[in-house]
Amino acid sequence: MTYCVGVLVEDGLLMIADTRTNAGLDNISTYRKLHMFNVADERVMMLASAGNLSMTQSVVSMLHEGVDDEETEGPPPRLRDAPTMFKAAQLVGRAIRRVREIEKAGFEAANLRMEVSFLFGGQIGTEPMRLFMIYSAGNFIECSRDAPFLQIGEHKYGKPILDRAVTFETDLYDALKVGLVSMDSTMRSNLGVGLPIDIAVLRRDRLDLEVNYRIEAGESYFHDLRERWSAALRAAHRAIPRPPYGPPR
Repeated sequence: MTYCVGVLVEDGLLMIADTRTNAGLDNISTYRKLHMFNVADERVMMLASAGNLSMTQSVVSMLHEGVDDEETEGPPPRLRDAPTMFKAAQLVGRAIRRVREIEKAGFEAANLRMEVSFLFGGQIGTEPMRLFMIYSAGNFIECSRDAPFLQIGEHKYGKPILDRAVTFETDLYDALKVGLVSMDSTMRSNLGVGLPIDIAVLRRDRLDLEVNYRIEAGESYFHDLRERWSAALRAAHRAIPRPPYGPPR
């Protein structure tokens, strides 16, 4: 299991992804799930993955090397060459379908599920910054001003925090702070999500990552954030009046 979140606000885009891969109680590993497809001064694209690790790695490799399928003629198209973010999202979907086609017989023989999902966002040239969630079938939806964040993986524990605190007008680094709180809440409730955490921040129209950082275990800011959030929840609980439904105290 994993947890990834992408937030698109007026100032820019951020993505957060954990790195834990769990194939059983005694088989826990760390793999990067936040990948970059950047061309200096031309484009910045971020791809976060969740689901079957072998499939997601195959999709990422295919996007780097070229998606060879029946829909294209000539050299296999690479993600870094896509003319627009919409075309790039379509290419991610085609890569997913191509990997499913190649691996289907083996997965069915081993009775394994072919489930993957991706968050894909960034900006190409002067076109608008965009954020998509791409499903296992290769279809996708797009983030909007009314719904400025998307999640994949174990999302249910972090979603209420984002729902209450993030709007399109939220400051970019306030959104990062809230996203990290949502990650901490998910980690506390699901052992399949864990450190290290990869974060990336892209300011609108800059075409260069402002932050590309890994939060390791023991990192001071994240530790302080976790403690402050826990203390704030305890204080809020104490400040709310006792429910009036029982006998008088």
